[in-house]
Amino acid sequence: MNDFYNAMAKRRSIRVLGNEAIISEERLMGLISHAVKCTPTSFNAQEQRVVLLLGKKHEWFWDLTKETLKGMLPAESFPETEEKLNGFRGGVGTLLIYQDSAVVKGLQEAFPSYSDNFPIWANQASGMLEYTLWTSLSNEGYGASLQHYTNLIELAVNKELNINKTWRMMTQIPFGSPKEEAGEKDFEPIEKRVLTFK
Repeated sequence: MNDFYNAMAKRRSIRVLGNEAIISEERLMGLISHAVKCTPTSFNAQEQRVVLLLGKKHEWFWDLTKETLKGMLPAESFPETEEKLNGFRGGVGTLLIYQDSAVVKGLQEAFPSYSDNFPIWANQASGMLEYTLWTSLSNEGYGASLQHYTNLIELAVNKELNINKTWRMMTQIPFGSPKEEAGEKDFEPIEKRVLTFK
C-alpha cells in the first residue's frame, strides 16, 4: 500500500517537459493498455478510448493548439500562453482521452430508466482513467498534467487522425521528462473534507 500512497502523492502538474524517453515505447504502451483495461466503468461499458501521439504527431498537436489560440487571444496575452504550450510541445508525447458516445447511447437505449445517469457515469470513468494514466506516468518518472483544449481543436484533430465520429475528446495529457519542480500545494484541513458518522 505504501507504493500506492506514494504514487498518489507524487502525481503533480508538471508543465515544462523535455523529450527524453524514460521508459521504452513498448512499456509505455503496456502502461496505457493496462490502465484502459483495468479502470472501472459503469455496467462494464468500457467506453473510454486513448490515442497516443508521439514524435511529429505530438508536435503537430501542440502547434495546432498554439495556432488556434493565437487567432483567439489578444496579442498582448498570447506570449504567456505560447510559453505554456511550448512546455507541452517539448515533451515526449500526448495522450488524448476520448469517450465513445455510441456506447453511452446504446446503454441509454438498453436501460431507459438509467438514461440520464449514463453520461454522468461515463464522465466519472473518464476521470478515473485520466487519474490512473497520469499517476502511472508520474510513477515511471515522467512529468505530466491534465489539459482541456478540447472544444478548440477537436474537429481538426479528429479529421487529421481519422478518429471515429462517435468518439468525443475529453482531455489531453502531455508528458515528458520533467523540467520543473511541482509548485507548492495548499491543502484544506482534512476535517472539513472528510466526515465520519457512527
